[in-house]
Amino acid sequence: MLWGAPAALLAAVCWRLARAPRPAIRRLVFFVVHLLYRLRFRGRRHIPAYGPALVVCNHVSFVDALVVGGASPRPLRFLMDRPIYESRGLHWLFKLVGAIPVDSERRDPGELRRALEQVSQALRQGEVVMLFPEGRLTPDGEVQPFRRGLELILARDAVPVVPAGLAGLWGSWTSNHGGRALSKRPRRFRARVALYFGEPLPPEAAGRERVEARVRALKAEADDWVAGR
Repeated sequence: MLWGAPAALLAAVCWRLARAPRPAIRRLVFFVVHLLYRLRFRGRRHIPAYGPALVVCNHVSFVDALVVGGASPRPLRFLMDRPIYESRGLHWLFKLVGAIPVDSERRDPGELRRALEQVSQALRQGEVVMLFPEGRLTPDGEVQPFRRGLELILARDAVPVVPAGLAGLWGSWTSNHGGRALSKRPRRFRARVALYFGEPLPPEAAGRERVEARVRALKAEADDWVAGR
């Protein structure tokens, strides 16, 4: 009797993960992220309730995808560097949640094409895909120029683009602040983190420069809350 309730709960969790792993993991991530940070989300309603869409966000740290994925009302597919995707101990999780690996063209000339095909397949199945168009972690905390990946995706699949601005993770051990990410000891707990989503842009109006400007504006608004302004 003493172990009956915990065993039943564990069985229910395992059954739920087996039946629908991505929604269950998203809820678990949402809970964990809330434990680690003081979060403020705005504009989550801008992510379409159904149908394909791209979520485009600035890239600050290695936990960005967890924050954005946890905030989204729908499970997200997301692009990530292949070396991280294939990391020992976490590959099974990234594969389970549907991450899309991508490597540099210099290391594998066909990698970008294969990644774009997976993104296109996900969008045509009505999923939401998250993209960090800077292509790397910011080296100074500011939004870096967007690369051409967004335009390549929209050229294949004309879907709405939801811009997002993330603030508060610069300075964490998972960012490049004060040295290479993950090379420092964690020093902050329950820091303020803000994620603001903007209204969807139709594909014909979602040029690289316009989306970048919108992400910068949303990040500036999120920065104000993080700074207590």
